[in-house]
Amino acid sequence: MDMQRLHEILSTVWVVWFVLLFTGILAWVLRPGSREAANQHATIPLRDSQP
Repeated sequence: MDMQRLHEILSTVWVVWFVLLFTGILAWVLRPGSREAANQHATIPLRDSQP
């Protein structure tokens, strides 16, 4: 196996891995139970840090 063929195989594997990772992250973020946590995280910058 020469370097050109190895590069082609690894490029394909990298793209497949990236698509699977991206899809997994989207599924985790957009799951039905994450809305409340996302709303709480969204208000962190607006909270008053002084008592």
